[in-house]
Order: sequence, then C-alpha cells, then structure tokens
Amino acid sequence: MDQAAPTTESGLEWREEDRPVPYPEALARMEARVEEIRAGKAPELVWLLEHPPLYTAGTSADPKELLDPRFPVFATGRGGRYTYHGPGQRVVYALLDLKRRKPDIRAYVHALEAWAIGALARLGVEAETRPDRIGLWVRRSDRNTPWVEDKIGAIGVRVRRWVSFHGLALNVEPDLSHFGGIVPCGISAHGVTSLVDLGVPATMADLDAALKAAFEDVFGREGSFSRECR
Repeated sequence: MDQAAPTTESGLEWREEDRPVPYPEALARMEARVEEIRAGKAPELVWLLEHPPLYTAGTSADPKELLDPRFPVFATGRGGRYTYHGPGQRVVYALLDLKRRKPDIRAYVHALEAWAIGALARLGVEAETRPDRIGLWVRRSDRNTPWVEDKIGAIGVRVRRWVSFHGLALNVEPDLSHFGGIVPCGISAHGVTSLVDLGVPATMADLDAALKAAFEDVFGREGSFSRECR
C-alpha cells in the first residue's frame, strides 16, 4: 500500500510506494491526478516509486535504438527517447501546477535538473548537466581514461494545461545490464551508473530524504521556482 505524507505549507503532497507499480497503472493514476490538480480538486503531488523492469518510448524514440526488447515496452507522451525503469531505480513523478508556480516549461526542466543535482549532492555525488545531451552525468575518476562520464539520472516531462507529470529517474541500485536493451536516451557514447556503482552505499530511503530536503531549495516554500534556476 502506498504511503501519503501530509501536505506541506504550499499544499504539496508527497507519496511513497512500497511495491513496484505497473507502468499502465502509474500512467492512469497520473492522468487522473493531473485533471484533479487542474480543476483544483487535489493538491500537487510528488510521487516516489519503482516500476517492474520495462522500457518506455518517448515522443522522439527511434525504433532502431530498441536493441533487445527483453522487457515490456510502453509508448508514453513524455519527451525524450527510450528509457529503462526497474527495481533499484527511484522514479520521481512530479505533478505540479506550473500556471501557479511559473508557466515556463524550459525553466521547469532546469528546476528539475537543479533539484536532482541538489539531492545527489546531499549523498556526496557531484552530478552535472550537459548542453548537448539530456540527463544527469557523473565524471568517473575510477576509470583508466582521463575523461569518462556516466549517466545517473534521466529526465522526461509532459505538461498538460500547465500541470506537469512524468519527471525524473535516479539510479540507486538497479541492474545496470538491463540498460543494454536500449540506447538510453539515444546516447551510445557514454555509460550508465548508479549510486551503488559509484561506491555510495545509499538506500532508497536515503535518496527520498535527500529529494525532500532539496525540493524546497529549488521550488521554495511559497510554491515557485528558485531564482537560482536557469
């Protein structure tokens, strides 16, 4: 059964699932909640969960990048290409009222990036963004090459009538071999990593706590975006 936290001062609800949620179920629940938020019938929601092993195809997905459909593949209306979801990965669905906060999709994506970077920093991981590729990247100092970067997090959003859904996926301890069935986000020149792969003994609960602490730094108590976001 999922666990809902009390809403915050800004009316935001946090919800954590203690079981993997099938993707069609998650999508249906997000769709319903978006309409409730838009109609003023429900508060904004940050939904923290895991999925069973699966691949999702964003609006820019290239079928050639589905290398081995060993898991179910779901088409989704979010931006981006192919991604993997599975146990050990924290999926963060952010359902926020951007019309009230800030009706700027690009600024919202930058805010998501800043939020994830801030949360990972609390766990001792320095993640960065790159102008030429989507996602959150970590420089590897434990490899025998002078410049290696691996992806630790993915971002894919959709906005309907200024209510956001979908969001982030951050790797805690997934089976990294499962990413081999796709070209993750269309990027083949770099690998994929996780907190545990980087030697950070963090748990899902540790990441959840970091996400909650970092959220206010970026999105603020009053329900806007931080001035520090690009």
